[in-house]
Amino acid sequence: MKGDFRNVYDDETRARAYAELKFPGTYYLAFRDLPAIFARHAPGRRAMDFGCGTGRSTRFLRDLGFSVVGVDISVPMLEQARERDPGGDYRQVAAGELGRLDAGPFDLILSAFTFDNVATLAEKEALLRALKGLLAAGGRIVNLVSSPEIYVHEWASFSTRDYPRNRAAKSGDRVQIVMLDVVDARPVEDVLCTNEDYLALYGQVGLAPLEVVRPLATGEEPVAWVSETVTAPWTIYILRSDA
Repeated sequence: MKGDFRNVYDDETRARAYAELKFPGTYYLAFRDLPAIFARHAPGRRAMDFGCGTGRSTRFLRDLGFSVVGVDISVPMLEQARERDPGGDYRQVAAGELGRLDAGPFDLILSAFTFDNVATLAEKEALLRALKGLLAAGGRIVNLVSSPEIYVHEWASFSTRDYPRNRAAKSGDRVQIVMLDVVDARPVEDVLCTNEDYLALYGQVGLAPLEVVRPLATGEEPVAWVSETVTAPWTIYILRSDA
């Protein structure tokens, strides 16, 4: 990728807006199947929320009975998480320092949308290696990412109509999308990563997919779906260590 890539969530205004999000619209589909996935795959109750942001997914895990450590690189996001959840365990970890985290090992590591904001395949690989090293025996990584399709369709919670160049994007290219459920209308800039590249990365670091879930709406939910009943906006990889 050419030029500097900045994590758009490392921003006080966006952090305040993002902190108000619950599980509306398209986001509902990202989290809907997670309790059943955890029940099938998580061997214990010790969890990390990697890229916890303002703590929405951390609290989600805790409400499911997990003992959770929320980890993020963004100070503004963590400030919002601690303000809303003073009793939560939220920690800042700088890039490259994840392996030194004084916590774990973990039965479950959830990464919700975090890898959408990692600039290069090499950085993704390094993070996956570090996360693998924090797993307990039999532990699982659940990597929830944006499907490439999310950047070329309209959705209940997102719009891409103003960014037709997304259609020509390849893995590693920057793509833009507008979140419709927050007051901050500035586009989010993510980094496209294909299913093929994710699978290759997992193989390189010794992670094996146990299951891949692509959640679709049923059409029975009280939401004005746009593309969600026919195209999955998210991909959820459930991973185990091969070593």
